[in-house]
Amino acid sequence: MSSESASLARLSMSLPADLFRQLDTMVAERGLPSRSQLIAELIRHALAEHESLTRPDEMLAGTITLVYRSERGRVRHLLSQTQAHYLKEVISSQHVVLEDDQSLEVLLVQGPAVRLKELCDAIRRVRGVQQLELVTTTSLLPPLYEPESGHSNPIGGI
Repeated sequence: MSSESASLARLSMSLPADLFRQLDTMVAERGLPSRSQLIAELIRHALAEHESLTRPDEMLAGTITLVYRSERGRVRHLLSQTQAHYLKEVISSQHVVLEDDQSLEVLLVQGPAVRLKELCDAIRRVRGVQQLELVTTTSLLPPLYEPESGHSNPIGGI
């Protein structure tokens, strides 16, 4: 028995027949090897969402994906100002111009669930934002920078 299978727990469940068929269709369309893989993914997503709702101080990492109308840069400027108020939470941002004067932006974020929710709410208030989705995980990014104590400047004290 492999160590992976030794750490697995078996779950038996009953579903309405139509829901079961839809699940199997989704597994096939995604090309997944088993229902278990899809169900585990769905459970992980639900648990991360539950953490964000029930434990506001829980640290989460994730992405915020938004679509907005560019409107000659006004919206982009307001989004930049909003993100500036959340410098600790916004790790990076990627922007791409879409058709019909629309833009897609993806923010990599990490912080307490309550702060990520506040950030999403602030972005939603920017006129021109058409879609926004926060996807989180309880797995965290490693610390990006931790100053080492007791070390002098390596360039001879400059």
